[in-house]
Amino acid sequence: MEDVIIIGAGACGCSLLYELSRYKVKTLLLEKENDVSVGTTKANSAIVHAGYDPEPGTKMAGYNVYGNALIEQLAADLDIPYKKIGSLVVGFDETDRKSIEKLLEKGNKNGVPGLKILEKEELFLMEPNLSKEAICALYAPSAGIIAPWELALAQAECAVKGGAKIEFNAEVISIEKKKDGFKVKTNKGDFESKFVVNAAGVNSDIVSRMIEPEFFTITPKSGEYFLLDTTEDGIVNTVVFPCPSVLGKGILVSPTVHGNIIVGPDSKISDKDYLGCTAKGLASIREGALRLIPSVNLRASIRNFSGVRADAGLEDFIVGQSKTAPGFFNMAGIKSPGLTSAPAIAKDVAKMLNEAGLEFKPNSNFVSKRKIKRFKHMSDAQKAQAIKENPAYGAIVCRCQTITEGEVIDALNRPIPPVSLDGIKRRCLTGMGRCQGGFCGPKVQSLISQMSKRKQKDIPLDREGMYIIISETKKGDL
Repeated sequence: MEDVIIIGAGACGCSLLYELSRYKVKTLLLEKENDVSVGTTKANSAIVHAGYDPEPGTKMAGYNVYGNALIEQLAADLDIPYKKIGSLVVGFDETDRKSIEKLLEKGNKNGVPGLKILEKEELFLMEPNLSKEAICALYAPSAGIIAPWELALAQAECAVKGGAKIEFNAEVISIEKKKDGFKVKTNKGDFESKFVVNAAGVNSDIVSRMIEPEFFTITPKSGEYFLLDTTEDGIVNTVVFPCPSVLGKGILVSPTVHGNIIVGPDSKISDKDYLGCTAKGLASIREGALRLIPSVNLRASIRNFSGVRADAGLEDFIVGQSKTAPGFFNMAGIKSPGLTSAPAIAKDVAKMLNEAGLEFKPNSNFVSKRKIKRFKHMSDAQKAQAIKENPAYGAIVCRCQTITEGEVIDALNRPIPPVSLDGIKRRCLTGMGRCQGGFCGPKVQSLISQMSKRKQKDIPLDREGMYIIISETKKGDL
């Protein structure tokens, strides 16, 4: 019998796993995919939002501003790539100015620090490549950028080191209320716990209906993106937004923590598993981006991708205990600014669990910090020392990102070992450069095979079934 079962290993589920690992709580996270952050958490704008968008007084507003502050410290403690670069909401006419003034008012009510409206002269000193049609912007210095999958992964790894458990490839089939808790049936067997927390993202409505009457429905919203080569770094210095519309925050142009430029997303209703890109969608993103930054070079795109957001059609997140099934909690409808809010939501849900009867005693094995070796960012002396200690650090696997064999091996030895090429990518950036894994992919696949004692043909690109090798051209041990 577990104390808590969490369903879903995205930003919210992993944040809660980490938060509960502070205490002597038997926690199990169930994830239907083969790794952490395979869904929405890996495919989004990677923005740490300041908090001027949510309506004052909502949970979303409080979680956003608190989460923004928590992420800065988490990034420092857990060695997560993060930069506080600020954001701009750009206005092109007096109607936009009124929208910006409303955002300023909301942001001040929400407690967002340092907000101010920049006029044209000051604005162009900050962003010289902005469209000359821009007349003003809302500046939010507390906004930032992050590696979103690393936020989830870092917390999950520390939680596992502290005693928490994760069961991958475990899809929840049903949930049954028992006298002393819940029975959660999965394709890998049954698990029992005193409490269950639903953090299943775009599938959270399905999980919720397993135990309580229907009261929300997730409408998946997909968004497409351009990811530009590092040659475009510097085209913008902050996260640049247009004024928001009913469809969302709009097409942004932003640096990433890895030196690229990200452009997007659009917004349209989609299937929960739809991750495709369309000519129409990319054309609309191009139009929106060029309106903000006319000189942005979208021909420098090294990848187009899309992600799916969980929209419950509400102005707020769904966070709290079920009214009909005590002990069952939802962390649902977590759309933007969900990534920023996740650590704050986790702290609040942990508090709710405690108030509902979950006993909290300090965990002496709690792991609050980690450090990752990143060869590319080492000094020459540090690189020499790393190679001396482990010659594998002297073998470059990914030339685009300067990732060594040592880093790949380290990733495979971390508390949650990756089982796919994209699993390695999320941990040490192989395949994130200009060639998108064209050169390093086979070597990475071979290293996973060697370390995991699995045949190379059984190593997928990402999810189970996404196989790269489908047949043999000559005899060999694949």
